[in-house]
Amino acid sequence: MLRIWSSAKSGCCDGMKRRDFLQVGGLGLAGLTLADQLRQQSQAAQSGKSSNKKSVIVYWLDGGPTQFETYAPKPEAPVEYRGPLGSIESNVPGIRLGELMVEHAKVMDKVSLIRSIHHNNGDHFAAAHWMITGYHGSNAANRDPQYPGLGAVVARMKGSNQPSLPAHVAVPYAASVGIRPGYHGGAYLGNSFHPFEAGGDPNNAKFSVPNLSLPSGMDVSRMDDRRALLNSFDKLKRKVDQSGVMQGMDTFNQQALEMITGPAAQKAFDINQEDPRLRDRYGRNTYGQSALMARRLVEAGVSFVTIHNGGWDHHSNIESGMKSRLPSMDQSIGTLIADLDERGLLQDTIVCVMGEFGRTPRVNGTGGRDHWGNSMSVLLGGGGLQGGQVIGTTNDKGEYPVEQPILPADILATIYRVLDVDLNASFVNNSGRPIPINNNGTPIHNLL
Repeated sequence: MLRIWSSAKSGCCDGMKRRDFLQVGGLGLAGLTLADQLRQQSQAAQSGKSSNKKSVIVYWLDGGPTQFETYAPKPEAPVEYRGPLGSIESNVPGIRLGELMVEHAKVMDKVSLIRSIHHNNGDHFAAAHWMITGYHGSNAANRDPQYPGLGAVVARMKGSNQPSLPAHVAVPYAASVGIRPGYHGGAYLGNSFHPFEAGGDPNNAKFSVPNLSLPSGMDVSRMDDRRALLNSFDKLKRKVDQSGVMQGMDTFNQQALEMITGPAAQKAFDINQEDPRLRDRYGRNTYGQSALMARRLVEAGVSFVTIHNGGWDHHSNIESGMKSRLPSMDQSIGTLIADLDERGLLQDTIVCVMGEFGRTPRVNGTGGRDHWGNSMSVLLGGGGLQGGQVIGTTNDKGEYPVEQPILPADILATIYRVLDVDLNASFVNNSGRPIPINNNGTPIHNLL
């Protein structure tokens, strides 16, 4: 977790412990400082990073959502395949959605659906790893990410669009999965490229980013007095640390302190500045307000935001599960796309909605659907991509692709291409081996 300040209580007269003081902008001696993160992201600029200013919002549906009740209904299939819910027409003739996707239906001309994604893996962890890294990797027995996630690669290759903001942010905080749901972390790229954790629930009336402020009793003038001492501590760290994990703050102290003392980060994360009517439009719930927060962040200059929406593992009673979960998801995504478009931001913001796999074509004996990596659907749009399309199809029962099969790496390669990220780039892993960011993925030509 990349924290901006420690909130530990202090016995010192100025309200700070020595340990807290060493944590300006980060984790202190136990981990990576924010200044380290900024320095390492800046170093990427010296190694051919993209100067493209577009951004990405990934809406991650953890657990594996059903494609049949969402993005790829099969209204002509036998009832045991098409499921208990019907379908509706969208604003693009011929593109039908699950009957509960009413807000999506209003914006389908602005985004496209890919209905032929497959990787043939039904393990939650391996499949999530595959979708977000492009590589088959960790499974239930080994959940540690082996390859960096899409957001980490974007942060490494692009940095932030606004230097006083982090490049990669995750909202909301999901305690059950930690800060890197779906393997969105940096892996061998290092801790600098883990997502910055916004913390908490943006729908909470008292929501604030933990520690995005100076400790009690500290003001900016007092921070100025301490910078020379910080440099002294930093030199000591450099002498005693041989691991390479703890790098010096150097000139990036200023950027780290700017996140704490400057207005940009405070403003970007202050969702209370939004018109209450717009907040209502997104939905007064965790996922609606997280989507609104994501829009605020990319508008302010964050390059990559992940929204984590879990609980899509419906092995039984899928009708009840969809009626419970889909309305807020539909409202938050539909409103996000419309809001970005209305503000002139959609052309420069890629929106990607996906989970780790799809669900079985045949409804099981308990009225649910089980894991199915043989076919799934992804929403992809914005950033200049062509909207109003369906890419690929499956057979009449939705069992497997029959037209334009797409692999996870193809999705990532498409996003990299839009961001002008070099598809031939590679980074050295922990074993000293260069690993390409692109696992033979091909950008989807229909969308470009």
